[in-house]
Amino acid sequence: MRILVLEDDSELGNWIQTGLTDAGHVVDWLEDGRHALAAVTTQEYDVVLLDRMTPGLDGLSVLKAMRAAKNNVPVLILSALGDVECRVQGLDAGSDDYLAKPFAFTELLARINALGRRSQTGAQEIVQMLTAGDLELDLLKRQCTRQGRNIELNTKEFLLLEILLRNPGRIQTKAMLLEKVWDLRFDPTTSVVETHISRLRAKVDKPFDETLIRTVRGAGYVVDLTR
Repeated sequence: MRILVLEDDSELGNWIQTGLTDAGHVVDWLEDGRHALAAVTTQEYDVVLLDRMTPGLDGLSVLKAMRAAKNNVPVLILSALGDVECRVQGLDAGSDDYLAKPFAFTELLARINALGRRSQTGAQEIVQMLTAGDLELDLLKRQCTRQGRNIELNTKEFLLLEILLRNPGRIQTKAMLLEKVWDLRFDPTTSVVETHISRLRAKVDKPFDETLIRTVRGAGYVVDLTR
């Protein structure tokens, strides 16, 4: 699994990263809450570990921002704040699990694996229809409609739109789209993503009053109806 760890204690963070890497996981370890929030907004993770008391932005605020953006990746809070009230705060804020420090690494690993299994089970549920406002994308019929009007999309345009709709409120970078749609590693010289996004917009946005696909300068693209 790919795991994000927010932990400002360098000794503990290094210990967690080393242990999880040895267990076969890919780990991004960050010490600043603002950087962690940017990472979960622009990249995909299977599980996120959040310390509560971190510089820049505390872990609980990172978690609340994630849930407000409909980011449902499983989150485990790791904190020295381990009394009942603090654990309830964390769970009420949207965490899936809460582990008080100090802890045994075997217990941390077991809890992460449990969250990963739960996430994979949910991901296996068959989704037929994706929607954003008045736009509908039928994944089984391979049909796109907006305000009841059929919109013809080619294979790449359909997949681009599907990825954006599967991640509402989450920025999809050019590198992510290149990899998911064209199976290409990031190439700063190619404009294939911009070209296809432009064509997609001409079909699903331009003929209508409301714009669904938004460009986030320097980051990527997002379908966000909360503006």
